[in-house]
Amino acid sequence: MKNIKTLHIIIMLVCLFLFSNQTVRAQKTDTDSLLNVVVKDMKSTRPNYKLNIQRALLGKKLAPDYLDFHLELGRNYDLIKVKDSARYYYNYVIDKNPRYEDAFLYLINLDLEDKNYDEALELTNKAIELYPDNKTFRLKRIAVYSLQNDTQNEAKYLKSIRAKFPHDADIEQRLFELYSKTNSDRVGAYYNITTINRDGVGPWHLASADYIRQRTWGSLIGRVSYAKRFSSDLVQASGLQFEVESYLFAKKNNYSYIDVAYSKDSAFPEWRLGYSYFHNFSKGWEADLGVRYIAMQDNSDLKTLNIGLGKYFGSYWVNFRSYIQKDSPSFTLTSRYYYKTKYDYITLIAGYGTSPDDRTTAAEYDARISLSSYRISAGFYKLIQNHYIFGFLITNNQQEYTSHKYQNELDFCLFTTI
Repeated sequence: MKNIKTLHIIIMLVCLFLFSNQTVRAQKTDTDSLLNVVVKDMKSTRPNYKLNIQRALLGKKLAPDYLDFHLELGRNYDLIKVKDSARYYYNYVIDKNPRYEDAFLYLINLDLEDKNYDEALELTNKAIELYPDNKTFRLKRIAVYSLQNDTQNEAKYLKSIRAKFPHDADIEQRLFELYSKTNSDRVGAYYNITTINRDGVGPWHLASADYIRQRTWGSLIGRVSYAKRFSSDLVQASGLQFEVESYLFAKKNNYSYIDVAYSKDSAFPEWRLGYSYFHNFSKGWEADLGVRYIAMQDNSDLKTLNIGLGKYFGSYWVNFRSYIQKDSPSFTLTSRYYYKTKYDYITLIAGYGTSPDDRTTAAEYDARISLSSYRISAGFYKLIQNHYIFGFLITNNQQEYTSHKYQNELDFCLFTTI
């Protein structure tokens, strides 16, 4: 009798255990399903943030230790701009379990949005300690310095990130943009000689001096150029050109290029005008769209539409640009390898057709636009003692001068900036 009673007790305990275990499993299934509903709605095209908050609050009540509900509460409150609640839940998740990377990222973004730069920097440093191989947190630290216009620390830490991620296109692009926004004033000189293997033609000389004023908003360049062209040992054309160039940084990832040049001498077009709009995409991509206008001394004019696409591949930059113009298109493929700063690189350039951006042949642009040409260039540029820039470029151009007849033009170009 006693054994039967003991057996009944054991059976009852087993049933209670099985029932409670099934209840726990059912509850976990219900909370998991509820969380999946919230996550799925967040990924939809028109998420219902307020309904998601109600779902997450229910999930938090059913499973108080399920931190994913707290994280989703923070995210949904964040997106409807209830920032105090969002901040509370992000901090709650981080305090309970700092292995939630998304909680760090969302809270850092919230601090940056609210201009809480000290808090953002402290939180970013903590995230970097926990996740040293996560590039995103390191870039967030750079964002803090960038938003504070602290270019010194921004450059310092970008270089340290570059050492850790040496072939990252996004980092190379950021470094290039940073160097472009550094305040500086410089003067430069440029000289190009073109030799031509056709009797009685050449050589052509082009020299210029410029002043470069570079600021965080962009750059302004003033340039004076002088050209002299010989034919059969006589001066065919000579004269001066006055030019202003500018790069203007607009919103994040966007900038514009403007160029205006004027001359009253036959060695140059009367007017050369240019505009391009550039946009930087993620993963090192850049695209540009622009127009060029050239008014010749004989009152004829030419218009060109240019389209370009560039990409960083680690320390390499490749750009393809097409000029859509009257009679014949022009194409240019440019590649660069940056081995230190923006000013330290090796370049190779290949092209077909006459480009409106080629200053050495601008005076003959209207005559060459319908003729074929095949060119290749190689150059080397170096920053010396963090102050002086020196470079040279050699170009070989097979230029058609009349139907199916070609001349070989060899350019030697030297320039320096102080």
